[in-house]
Parts: sequence; structure tokens; C-alpha cells
Amino acid sequence: MNDDDRFPSRRKILATGAFAATGLVLAGGAFAQQDLAPTLSCHDGDEPTLSETEGPFFKPKSPRRNDLREPGIAGRPVELSGVVLTRACRPVAGALVDLWQANDAGDYDNKGFHLRGHVFTDAEGRYAFRTIMPGLYPGRTRHYHVKVQAPNRPVLTTQFYFPDEKANRTDAFFHRELVMQVASADDALRARFDVVLAMR
Repeated sequence: MNDDDRFPSRRKILATGAFAATGLVLAGGAFAQQDLAPTLSCHDGDEPTLSETEGPFFKPKSPRRNDLREPGIAGRPVELSGVVLTRACRPVAGALVDLWQANDAGDYDNKGFHLRGHVFTDAEGRYAFRTIMPGLYPGRTRHYHVKVQAPNRPVLTTQFYFPDEKANRTDAFFHRELVMQVASADDALRARFDVVLAMR
């Protein structure tokens, strides 16, 4: 037994909790996500997650739901999950996580709420969605739009990106710091992004 086993680091403790989070039971069962590493090292004083443009397609008052898939919506299934933390690596309970995205053809639903929804983090700061891989549209790589807000705090608006997308190189909004951890699960994908809010 080495020192790492006897005295686990704060990062390892947080990661273990986060891995448990990514196994949150969602409608239809959950994917095992133990093989997805955290997207940040989580040291006391981490920089907040980068903010990004909201874009023209945000709609307020999305439905509260963790499964954005509906009958008639095609696309490769994705389970997206992660942890919301403060800069001091503390989990943020009750944080709003609002997600909206294009469908597999690259179109947004601007009349209704297809592929739009929000959840609140649990006591360990964990969130999870079931959705699909977004399609491409001119000028943009694949991405999810996300707003995250701790109770009574400012809203962080950002975007999550897929690794190894050809269009990442030409998308003016793309930031490497906002790339998700992604792994295949049969015909589906598991994705993870851990968010740091600008609060202690």
C-alpha cells in the first residue's frame, strides 16, 4: 500500500464522488461512467469555467427534465454528466443546469422545447442529462449550450465541445478548455464536463 492509497488526495476523493454521480439513475437506466476522468484537476483556487456567448437560440423557462429525448428525435444517444464546483473545489448543491442544443440535422427548435431542459444538482453537485449528439450547421462545430447558476448567484453561460471534431479547428467560438471527456458505449456516447463557478 502506498501513500496515495492510505491518504487519498482531495482530487481523488472528489473524483470518486463525481464518478458515483455520473452513475445517477436516469429514466431507462444509466450508463456506467467510471472510465470518464474529470475534466479538471480541482485544486483550491481553480479558474472558473470559461463563459461563452449565449447565441441566438436560448429560450427561458425550459422544462425541468433530465431526459431530452422524445419520440421522433433521431440522433446518437449521449449521456452527459458532471459536477458543479466552486473555485475552492466544494460541490455546489441545488445549482441550475440548463441545456439546449441543435438536433442531429443542426436545427434548433425555436417554437417549442425539443432538446431543451434543465436539472438541479444534487447534494454532491452532480448533474446528468440523456440527450443526443448535436448536428453541425454552417460555421459551428458540435456543441451543447449550457447555463449554470448556483442559488442566488450570477449565471454562467458556456458551451461544451466534443473532442477530435474536424470543425473545432475552424469554429471561432471553440475553446480547448471546454472540451468534454467522451467515451463510446455501443451505439451511444458518454460525455462528462465538470463546471467551476466563480465563487469560493
